[in-house]
Amino acid sequence: MKPQDITATKPSLWIFGYGSLVWKPDFKYKRSQVGYIQGYKRRFWHGDNFHRGSDALPGRVVTLIEDDDASTWGVAFEVTGSQVEESLKYLNVRETVCGGYVTKMVDFFPEGESQPPVQALVYIATSDNALYLGPASPEMIGAQIALCRGKTGHNLEYLLRLAQFMRSSCPQVEDHHLFSIEAAALTVVSCLLAAQ
Repeated sequence: MKPQDITATKPSLWIFGYGSLVWKPDFKYKRSQVGYIQGYKRRFWHGDNFHRGSDALPGRVVTLIEDDDASTWGVAFEVTGSQVEESLKYLNVRETVCGGYVTKMVDFFPEGESQPPVQALVYIATSDNALYLGPASPEMIGAQIALCRGKTGHNLEYLLRLAQFMRSSCPQVEDHHLFSIEAAALTVVSCLLAAQ
């Protein structure tokens, strides 16, 4: 399904971010809202050899894995008018630069709102991507993240900003996967600093 097909008849669109979009959307939007989607868990299972890594040392970024019992917290951005086309053009480059991504429409539940969910577009990296790395232990993922850097910056920055977003915007949510990888990465950094 192409994003343009989804938006052909709609004057506005919600876009759900669960990784770097939560702190750095880099597109114009009307408003944003913290909330969650159901049926997916966030995992650092996707490799990145551009933004947060290199061909020699691919970094790890998050994708969504289907899980009926899970929910993923993030931010949805409402784009309207010309913002719709502009944001989709931008995101098609940013999110699908390496291929292997699909777009889906999902129900987004705004935090603390009694109103019904809204449909939101989400980008998901799939195992079809050559850079898809799959599961590994928090220690292995944390070590990989601690050592990688790409054109957008250090992979550790990506991890720490996502963890900070969860602590400040969703303090009631315990994201074990995210926080265990954060702890592992910081342990590696401490060891590297101590060895200098």
